[in-house]
Amino acid sequence: MYTLGINAAFHDSAACILKDGQLLAAAEDERFTHIKHGKRPIPFSTYELPFHAIDYCLKVAGIHLKDVDHIAYSFDPFILLGDKAKNEELIELPLRPSYVPKNEKWLSPWDPLFLSSIVNAPGQLVDGYPHHLQQRFKGASIHPSQWHYVEHHLSHAASAYLPSPYEQAAVLTIDGRGEKATTTFNMGEGNDIRRLSQVDLPHSLGLLYEQVTSHLGFLHSSDEYKVMALASYGKPVYVKEFRSMVHLMDSGLYRIDHERLEELIGPARQRGEEFGDRHFNIAHSLQAVLQESVLELATWLKRETGAEQLCFAGGVALNCVLNACIRDAGLFKNVWVQPAAGDSGTALGAALWVNAQQQGTQAKRFFMDHAYWGPDYQDEEIEAFLKWTKTPYRKLENVAEETANLLAEDKIIGWYQGRMEYGPRALGSRSILASPIHADMQARLNEVKDREDFRPVAPAVLEEDAGDWFEGASYSPFMLFVYKVKEDKKDKIPAVCHVDGTARIQTVNRSQHERYYDLLRAFKEKTGVPVLINTSFNTLGKPIVCTPRDAVECFWSSPFDALVIGSFLIEKKK
Repeated sequence: MYTLGINAAFHDSAACILKDGQLLAAAEDERFTHIKHGKRPIPFSTYELPFHAIDYCLKVAGIHLKDVDHIAYSFDPFILLGDKAKNEELIELPLRPSYVPKNEKWLSPWDPLFLSSIVNAPGQLVDGYPHHLQQRFKGASIHPSQWHYVEHHLSHAASAYLPSPYEQAAVLTIDGRGEKATTTFNMGEGNDIRRLSQVDLPHSLGLLYEQVTSHLGFLHSSDEYKVMALASYGKPVYVKEFRSMVHLMDSGLYRIDHERLEELIGPARQRGEEFGDRHFNIAHSLQAVLQESVLELATWLKRETGAEQLCFAGGVALNCVLNACIRDAGLFKNVWVQPAAGDSGTALGAALWVNAQQQGTQAKRFFMDHAYWGPDYQDEEIEAFLKWTKTPYRKLENVAEETANLLAEDKIIGWYQGRMEYGPRALGSRSILASPIHADMQARLNEVKDREDFRPVAPAVLEEDAGDWFEGASYSPFMLFVYKVKEDKKDKIPAVCHVDGTARIQTVNRSQHERYYDLLRAFKEKTGVPVLINTSFNTLGKPIVCTPRDAVECFWSSPFDALVIGSFLIEKKK
């Protein structure tokens, strides 16, 4: 049984494909379109189906769209439209874009007719999409019984719990918004997820964080991680003000006075304005109140469920400082966070939920122990591209050994290996790598990527050595938790020590990514340090690279030193 999962609401459009409950492929559409977070300007709709990601998933499965048994869509419009809309032939988009004339009959991507009508359209371009995408689409018909709307937060909850290693767990989801819910409390047992309670719009911790992100001059719903980084430089000056906005209740629910923000913390920072202490203090205070609020929610969920494990998803679950706070509170024995915790992961959650419902089994079938579910390219394909573009290259005899030599020389390396990561983190397949041994490497990398000076860089570490370098670290493969750098190791890896003494680590074992692991081992043998800096292979405003073409173009348009792509090395000569 094939189940296609789709997210095309809000942002981060994505798709995945399951075969009998096992994940075969998953990817964000931005990696193919080069439009970060899938946010197209007017006159394009932000509710676009991820045609390129769907096409990729069908290609991996070796099937046509007509071979898919079920399609799971991670948004349920009937929560907003009401049951009466189910009998209508077409579903109107509730948040109709202003550029669509009111008298125009417009198919929503929430309607199965939308997919079949677009892919059967004639001509070279299909609503702006290249004709070649029709290869795995054209001629398919989608019966309403195959199409399943899955509530947004249920999709988040399923993405957190169903691929986790637990057969029973409390499940917490927190993001900006779903159809109505912004926070949900759930209990997962076997293949079932039971909703205990929820917080609805307009009350949202995620929206509060977005609101402050905008207040500090960043882009909301995509730059929250910058506020998290900024927080380390501040003091809890505005904690009282933020606490006065967040009203927690004994029932696990809360309400937020969003409209009081500027009254309490002062005027917004203008884009381009230099950061000052007030901005650092706002970020720090917001982060502190988020952490104490979520801890209260998690405490209530623990009390209600008695569960020993917690699964966490939603955009707020990408806040690695918060995740570490939950972990260190000791409420739960283990905390598992979905690596694609943002909206892209709802494609996977919706698919896993529909698959579980259709198969009717109690046993879970899939454990997500890595995030490498995107496209890969073999050496033959890579070399053919390099020859075609007349790119000078050299084939490496020992990729790990020779790349480690370059890194030990303080070279900054583009590293393109294996299947692309699913989710927002580069985890050793589409990464820029560097040595952490000299403190100035953090500034060099921020300059290479045209990032703000305050942004930290993250370390990858051999799993077996993690506990020797970072306090309490053992297994953290998705770069979703911070750990304290051990005191006796800080001067050995200063480039990855954040101002507060922590680092957002990724542990690596050989079963997850063989070549990446071998590189870390080789670097350790040369330097005594089992740690490398790993940042995403992209530049400002661009998604992480996907194809060899993306990697080569990014390399030649950026000031880093070498590109190791498959078994081949491309260097910039002085």
